[in-house]
Amino acid sequence: MLLRELAGAEFQDQIDKLGAEVGAIDISGLSADSRKIEKGMLFVALAGTKADGAAYVADAVARGAAAVVASHAVEVSAPVIVVGNPRRFLALAAANFFGRQPETMVAVTGTAGKTSVASFTRQIWAGAGYAAAQIGTTGVISPTRNDYGSLTTPDPVGLHRLLAELADEGVTHAAMEASSHGLDQSRLDGVKLAAAAFTNLGRDHMDYHPTVEAYMAAKMRLFDTLLPKGAPAVIFADDPWSAEAVRVATEAGHKVLTVGRNGAFLTLKRVEHFRHKQVAEVHFGDEIFEVHIPLAGDFQVANALVAAGLTIATGVPAAAAMKALETLQGASGRLELVGQSKAGALAYVDYAHKPDALENVLTSVRPFTTGRVIVVFGCGGDRDKGKRPIMGEIACRLADIVIVTDDNPRSEVPAVIRSEIMAAAPKGIEIGDRAQAIRAAVAMLSSGDTLIVAGKGHEEGQTVGSVTLPFSDHTELRKALEEFEH
Repeated sequence: MLLRELAGAEFQDQIDKLGAEVGAIDISGLSADSRKIEKGMLFVALAGTKADGAAYVADAVARGAAAVVASHAVEVSAPVIVVGNPRRFLALAAANFFGRQPETMVAVTGTAGKTSVASFTRQIWAGAGYAAAQIGTTGVISPTRNDYGSLTTPDPVGLHRLLAELADEGVTHAAMEASSHGLDQSRLDGVKLAAAAFTNLGRDHMDYHPTVEAYMAAKMRLFDTLLPKGAPAVIFADDPWSAEAVRVATEAGHKVLTVGRNGAFLTLKRVEHFRHKQVAEVHFGDEIFEVHIPLAGDFQVANALVAAGLTIATGVPAAAAMKALETLQGASGRLELVGQSKAGALAYVDYAHKPDALENVLTSVRPFTTGRVIVVFGCGGDRDKGKRPIMGEIACRLADIVIVTDDNPRSEVPAVIRSEIMAAAPKGIEIGDRAQAIRAAVAMLSSGDTLIVAGKGHEEGQTVGSVTLPFSDHTELRKALEEFEH
């Protein structure tokens, strides 16, 4: 592809300044990683938190880069295109280079619920007969693949390569998660969105965003910058930050569709909680639906309504969307029932690794727990330290038995992380080894109890130092349940 075609209209002036011969350079690929550069590729130098990509321009040119994009002039033998926002250039160029994406793309942002909403949206579309996919924290799921992943929002080159692959395999509808990092770093720029959604805002990523307001502003980039004017914006109406999301979406000229108890598009009138399901009364205009959602947790009703809103906004009849909610399967590690004890106590794995999410999951299981709520959790290292005592307080307030263990300590000393949680968890039991902590919790289970193993959810490893060791909460919980069966 010619460099001028790759750059697109937004960056055409910067290309033209360097002359027609630069615009006519044939580009064979692009990357922001100099180690991946091969002859004829475009290298985009990005400023990161640890290093400036400009430091690797010479290496990229030595490997055969035909041209370079950077935020400032660099002395090398290849042409250098200077742009104000190299990250946006990379995303738009990747979209132009790969060219294809599913016809109907939606994105969902928020602190909690993104994975479930993306999963539910895919399932509702599939039920309506569309070839559908989801992209996010748990990886990629489509009619032909189920690939485990680790990044909520992939880098732009990987993302647009993936979208082209999905389009080529026949996927027409795709739902993706939009993380604050991904939005702030322009990773979604170039995705042609048909609709977008907001779930909620809580405390998270305070190691990256300077304030909660800055965190919210990063989320809102989905509406004020990326979603085309006039497109539907589905917003959960019952969160403290819902009004701000509505304001931003309205000012951006979107068709705002609110869902929830305070929602005008899909109004939740009543919910009955049971051990394995919830019965919700949902109003859509003059229509009233009684929906049996086969998942536990009030927050899953919220996620289901956001997903239903997205699918209705993209062409699924309301009756079909409501019917599909009755066959939903929960996303991996999201209040996922792993098994039950010999006495019938339920044991769940949940990804809750931030204060609001932990509070939501513990609150959600209380209505159907006749015995005690037991929680096993920890906090990750090299992340927001301020949430540790907050989560300790929440656990002690909402659970009857609290076991504090290791999550992903990374480069921090695990005992220090636990001590910072325990400082606000006076009744907490400290068991550092996560497998032993899970086993101890299962040993305590009696009839009517509910166990939540929180924090890691779908993850299949535990990062200690710089090494990620194989570890699955699902596996360890099943092993413990089987052990105490006998």
